[in-house]
Amino acid sequence: MPQPVLENTRKSDACDGGMKLSRPVLLSVGALIVLMCAIVTVAMLRGARDRDPACAIHDFEGSRFIVCPFDAQRQDMRLSSRDAEGDYLRGFAALETLLGRDAARVRFAMNAGMFNEQGAPIGLYVENGERQHVLRLTEGPGNFHLKPNGVFWQGQDGALHIDVSEDYAAAAPQPRWATQSGPMLLINGALHPRFAEDGASRLMRNGVGIGDNHTAYFVISSGFVSFGRFARFFRDELGCRDALFLDGTVSSLWAPEMGRMDNDHPLGPMVVVMDRR
Repeated sequence: MPQPVLENTRKSDACDGGMKLSRPVLLSVGALIVLMCAIVTVAMLRGARDRDPACAIHDFEGSRFIVCPFDAQRQDMRLSSRDAEGDYLRGFAALETLLGRDAARVRFAMNAGMFNEQGAPIGLYVENGERQHVLRLTEGPGNFHLKPNGVFWQGQDGALHIDVSEDYAAAAPQPRWATQSGPMLLINGALHPRFAEDGASRLMRNGVGIGDNHTAYFVISSGFVSFGRFARFFRDELGCRDALFLDGTVSSLWAPEMGRMDNDHPLGPMVVVMDRR
């Protein structure tokens, strides 16, 4: 008995909406994907290896310091004190929110100058070319007025400077970023004239020193340290000729690579250094 002819109900490959790939082709595609992932991974690891660490630990005269360099030729720096609504930030968490997506580029941030109870700077403060507080040359109490004090600033050309406040006033530059604090730690390679070699006043401290006109070193102590030892660290360990004290006790650091975001004290102006896009 003749067998009935069965109708071929299987759709053609064309009707399936695309060409079917044979097993060898599928294996080749899979191998290509694995290879591409490996190349990307190697590139990322090489980039991480080649990228200088944002901050490094230094031991000096029995004290430990964290040093965070800023290279103005390769990185970006900004000063921040207020949020988009004009309220003082007072800490790194608010700074991170203000930065938004740019927070992913942060190498480090520190407090950057003395301030009043509201968080406003008490000396010269220039943010992105806009002067928000005037230079202060008056006498007064506290470390800020331990003359000579000084100004850390970056010019419109990107060059970095630390000047004694009176010298800054005489030169009258037009900075992009500037913050006044005090006392000066180093003046042309010499320690501040009021510093003892290793005085009895010992606190957490942070400051900034200039290596050359495009390199600054932001430093925070890991424990209590005298003004004299702190100043010598900038000169003898980092090779700075000018350095400025930024604050003590409230000294704070945000260093994402170290998993650190200090929040022990309300802050005033802050400096943040980011990888350049």
